[in-house]
Amino acid sequence: MKRIACLLMVCVVCIAHADEDTLFQPADLSRIADLGDPALSHDGNWVAYTISSANADDDQSHSDLWRVRYDGSQRIQLTHTPDSNEWRPRWSNDGAWVAFLSNRPRDADASSDDATTQVWLMPAHGGEARRLTDFADGVEDFVWSPDAKQLAVIAIDPEFPADTEKPKNPPPIVTERYQFKEDGAGYLDARRKHLYLFDIASGKAELLTPGAHDEQLPAWSPDGKTIAYVTKRGADPDRHLNYDIYLIAPKAGAPERQLTTFPGADLDPYWETYPAWSPDSTRIAYLQSGEDKWVYYAPWQLAVIDVASGKSRIPAPIDRCFTHPRWAADGRHIFALVEQSLVTHVARIDLADGTLAELDHGARFDYDLDVAGKDRIVVLGGDDLHPYALAAVEANGLRALGDHNAWLDKKTLAKAEAIRFDSADGTAIEGLLVKPVGYRPGTRYPTIVRLHGGPVYQFSREFMADWQVYAANGFAVLAINPRGSSGRGFDFARAIYADWGNKDVQDVLAGVDHVVKLGIADPARLGVGGWSYGAILTNAVIASDARFKAAVSGAGASNMYAMYGHDQYIREYTLELGSPWKDRALYDRASFPFLSAGRITTPTLFQCAEKDFNVPCLGAEQMYQALRERDVPTRLVIYPGENHGLSIPSYLRDRMQRNLAWYQHFLRP
Repeated sequence: MKRIACLLMVCVVCIAHADEDTLFQPADLSRIADLGDPALSHDGNWVAYTISSANADDDQSHSDLWRVRYDGSQRIQLTHTPDSNEWRPRWSNDGAWVAFLSNRPRDADASSDDATTQVWLMPAHGGEARRLTDFADGVEDFVWSPDAKQLAVIAIDPEFPADTEKPKNPPPIVTERYQFKEDGAGYLDARRKHLYLFDIASGKAELLTPGAHDEQLPAWSPDGKTIAYVTKRGADPDRHLNYDIYLIAPKAGAPERQLTTFPGADLDPYWETYPAWSPDSTRIAYLQSGEDKWVYYAPWQLAVIDVASGKSRIPAPIDRCFTHPRWAADGRHIFALVEQSLVTHVARIDLADGTLAELDHGARFDYDLDVAGKDRIVVLGGDDLHPYALAAVEANGLRALGDHNAWLDKKTLAKAEAIRFDSADGTAIEGLLVKPVGYRPGTRYPTIVRLHGGPVYQFSREFMADWQVYAANGFAVLAINPRGSSGRGFDFARAIYADWGNKDVQDVLAGVDHVVKLGIADPARLGVGGWSYGAILTNAVIASDARFKAAVSGAGASNMYAMYGHDQYIREYTLELGSPWKDRALYDRASFPFLSAGRITTPTLFQCAEKDFNVPCLGAEQMYQALRERDVPTRLVIYPGENHGLSIPSYLRDRMQRNLAWYQHFLRP
């Protein structure tokens, strides 16, 4: 390891750049301010949002609330809690208050070990916050009533009855659920997430939706008469993906009403999108996917449903993913984010004729938005050279609402270039190419192929910190969106349905051939790597082709027989692959990298997170063991206590440093 570190230092020094301080390095990951949760006040004059940043003292990432005027002035930090978090700010309709979620303890002297996530309340223009709710096991989500007197709250059933003492040791975990584990939540028992009505004045909470099912994504109608939410019902909700929107009046004992009836996902919570009420409370805009059998391959379409009749329609069927719909004040248009190949932009959809007009343009990726007042729009997004930032969307383009990452202006960053090439069967494939800092035409460079997760996701024109680290250290980066990726429509995504590591491997190898032909990639110094499905595909690539001299496979799996019942995807496996005892051919195909591990010669660094129930460590462990058995250079790194998405700053930095050192060692000896 010392030798690798020394080689890394030598290579960094050798880069033809006068000022090393301008190069983006692994330590810079901890300096990035991560913005989220943009929320406009009802009149559109103010924006509240969160900023998450690394705290070196406790090696955690913490989030605080900020506020800025829509004109960009009076930007201030509302909360200052270095040892806890605040997120999901929500304005009261009168603009006087901001409610939010926080995991801070009730009292300053209380132990943080006893803190749970609750709803807190503070004056909109700053001041002391007070805790509103006191749910035993915390609050997951909430929304204001229009009159600001109540909250609709999503909270999980308590683990222990009220007024009972917790046992000294955790009780045995007992479950009869079909899906019995979930990343971040752990093992699932009989407890469920339910909708509650919370009265702010009295502090009283009333359960609205009891039963063996979960409720999520609450949205209160502007007229105050109805709460919409998303749930799965049926004999066993764990066995399907058929989410539906339900309605209920805000009073205990009120009957529920199922609004959507499509036999597939209506607003899967994974899409991070709430039901959006029209200004007159007569319609709801939402997202609709394909039938269950298509799991995550079908694009999420914008849908509008009439609340009285239950009749729904797809106003703009364009075979692309929509997210975060918001109504225009006139009730005749909807604003939403629309994904295309490599980019996502804000668009306005005319409900009368389905026409779609993009409101921002160029090589950027928009992640979230909010709309209020007379169609004032704020968008959270970025591009190759800028992490997510807030901007107002206006007729003449975007107007920045401040820059929390201005320090990056002093860094020498590498811009991504869009590329297009044909796969072996003639299918057009797209991706991004990042040339190393100090690139000299005519020189071939060690090249790292990055593979995205999903599989139905895509690399977009957004800031990728790891690409910048690699480019600063003399590597070219090739990011390919093979078949299975989003942004290109249903047929392009489902081309790998129940056939992982086949067409997408062909596309990856064609991309490598393309950049070698361009004279940029050195064919003798190729690396590959990814996280999640990116690691699954990495394993398939190195089992299919021996040209790669180094690989990094993080949170991946290759023996799908072993994953059945061990990760959280039992429902998805059954829908796409069937069962191991009936559909052996499909499971053999999906397990090709493990069953063919004897042909792998690429030195591979395997990584995983100890408490990951999304893609558990078993997947990395088995591949590591297979390569170690054959004395192929390999290493296994396990990040303690972490879930699928690493969050501890030192672990994120460690992963980046290890990946870089691995590629340096094998591609730049």
